[in-house]
Amino acid sequence: MASSPNAPKPLSLTLHQASRVLEIGFDDGRSFRIPFELMRVYSPSAEVMGHGPGQEVLQTGKREVGITEVTPVGHYAMQPRFSDGHESGLFTWEYLYHLGADEAELWARYEKRLAEAGLERDTPMGPRLGTKVVRTKDAPAGGCGHH
Repeated sequence: MASSPNAPKPLSLTLHQASRVLEIGFDDGRSFRIPFELMRVYSPSAEVMGHGPGQEVLQTGKREVGITEVTPVGHYAMQPRFSDGHESGLFTWEYLYHLGADEAELWARYEKRLAEAGLERDTPMGPRLGTKVVRTKDAPAGGCGHH
């Protein structure tokens, strides 16, 4: 997943914990303030993106998500650890540039997907409406079997 040679490179990267944004400045003069929520919702991980078109998992309940740690990956990416435990997304500089440059369009797409699913940004992740819960005869309603 190497960057193209002409792709803008970051000059500065600052995590703003209180406002939950990643501020990133690039060598082409552009800088962005990318909300952690947007990064989490569009994480480039298989857990979020799926393994092919149409397999994306709609993320909800991420408005208050934080970033607890960032690990640099070579000279081309970073891997954030989010406060909800998600840490498998590898954010290349090109991908972060895309999130910043196309933020308005990405938010609109996210809100459209939420509306189509009948969900809201703050809907907790978990079983979705329409998901059928099947209980076997010997499984108590509590789920774990302990009383």
